[in-house]
Amino acid sequence: MSELTLASDPEDATALQAAEAHHARLAGELAGRVKMLLTAVDRDPSAVENIHAGLVAFCDRSLLPHAAAEEAVLYPAAHGMPEARLLIESLIGEHRCLTALVEALRDAAGPAGAAADARAVQVLFQEHVAKENGLVLPLLAMTPEVSLAALLADMHHRLADDPPNTGGCGGVCACGGEEETDEPELDVRDVPHALRHATVFGALDAVPEGTAMVLVAPHDPLPLLAQIEQRSPGVFSVEYLERGPEAWRLRLSHD
Repeated sequence: MSELTLASDPEDATALQAAEAHHARLAGELAGRVKMLLTAVDRDPSAVENIHAGLVAFCDRSLLPHAAAEEAVLYPAAHGMPEARLLIESLIGEHRCLTALVEALRDAAGPAGAAADARAVQVLFQEHVAKENGLVLPLLAMTPEVSLAALLADMHHRLADDPPNTGGCGGVCACGGEEETDEPELDVRDVPHALRHATVFGALDAVPEGTAMVLVAPHDPLPLLAQIEQRSPGVFSVEYLERGPEAWRLRLSHD
């Protein structure tokens, strides 16, 4: 099915793609930060506190404001449609669960508790945006009386005054170890392609100056490396540890 058949006009078709791409960036960054936390729990419990704090900060400045903006703008437009009313009420309930899970993550006791709460946040958010991408956004885009583009512009306006998503520290402790096993490893071979780059960006935001992360990719990630340099010029240096054929392993050092 073409993108135009999912929207009442080309402007809303473009808006639909933009909304899905934004969801992918949020879900990818969340996945990267959760992966870094789980890696730290397994390999370096002393790093958990900082990564945990960075993950909570990301939820506070990105996930929860996004959910609030949806409830203020997108959901009322869809709730007025009889075929979507129950779905929207269910999604609002999921927002309440997401908020509760972030609070549980904030107050988590110990590395194991933080890891469990982080995975719960990730799973719920992924399922939640899948419903929005597959049901709510196409419904709004296909309804001639509704301008999805205008709704998303309103959301953007509401979020414009929020602090920018700069990543912050949220990183691992600089233990000074040179061994590869001391460095967190992010394997993105099983990550959906649409989320892969955002997942790496989220993980890199959890790598503070003086430390490194090992990236495992299914191919030589030259386009990704170019995006990393464009996003953070001169911040990360790259060292190839393995060059295929099954995997490419690279050390990304925060200089």
